Amino acid sequence: MANSWWEIKILAHPSLEESIYWRLDKFGCSGTVTESKGQSALMRAYIPQSKVQLLDLAALSLWLHQDSLLAGLPQPLLRWKLIEEEDWSSSWKQHWQPTEIGDRFLIYPAWLPLPEKTDRLLLRIDPGVAFGTGTHATTQLCLESLEMRLTTGASDMVLADVGCGSGILAVGAVLLGAQKVYAVDNDPLAIQSARSNRHLNQINPSYLVINQGSITELLELAPDGVDGIVCNILAEVIAELIPQFSKLIKPQGWAILSGILLDQTQAIADTLEQNGWVVAALWKRGEWCCFQIRRAEN
Repeated sequence: MANSWWEIKILAHPSLEESIYWRLDKFGCSGTVTESKGQSALMRAYIPQSKVQLLDLAALSLWLHQDSLLAGLPQPLLRWKLIEEEDWSSSWKQHWQPTEIGDRFLIYPAWLPLPEKTDRLLLRIDPGVAFGTGTHATTQLCLESLEMRLTTGASDMVLADVGCGSGILAVGAVLLGAQKVYAVDNDPLAIQSARSNRHLNQINPSYLVINQGSITELLELAPDGVDGIVCNILAEVIAELIPQFSKLIKPQGWAILSGILLDQTQAIADTLEQNGWVVAALWKRGEWCCFQIRRAEN
């Protein structure tokens, strides 16, 4: 069953949704979706059978139980089963519907027929096995922040998406009018997904360059620097990257950082200050937050 996936179903109190997303992301799951079931949230997540064993799933169940105890909420009900790859592909997709984000975006699953009319920017996505469907709070916060940043002067801006995943943020930046976007990720499957979504949104590769790598690759792609960075990955990785941002961003540049839990904000803020950055805004949604930062004035 080399092409089999674990389908993980979690029925939980809605207030636990963000912490469960975080756990599933760290666990390595892909294609996570949520639907309402009465007063509860039903979450589905998928991970290749080759990546985890039954003991790993049991550990995940224990972590979720502990998280609910700390929050003072009922214990989530978790179940899992093996499904074939083609079943995984159709199973989670049927629960993902078009999503309006911010004032301008409509995130639209690639397998649905195009809407006859919409006043919003249509951002079509098929994430494959990469993170970034637009349903997660961190992705939404980043897209909304990009809307604000790219309201004026977007046509002159060159941006970088670090840890691009499905490419949803990079594609969104181009749709908002960015002159050019460089997107990188260490995961070759994410690169494949991002390039597919670039094609899906009919974006010329000269406007959205997608390569495997991280800051080093970006420094080679954009030796003159970029005007802004968007980075939606885990807080621990962001903390490691912050010292390198100054090499990449122009003196008047800015960055949008998310994937950070509320209890991680102080550590990230301290690291930013130590490296010459000022927090211009901090947006929160559930247990997640998004930093909007700029270079400190000398």
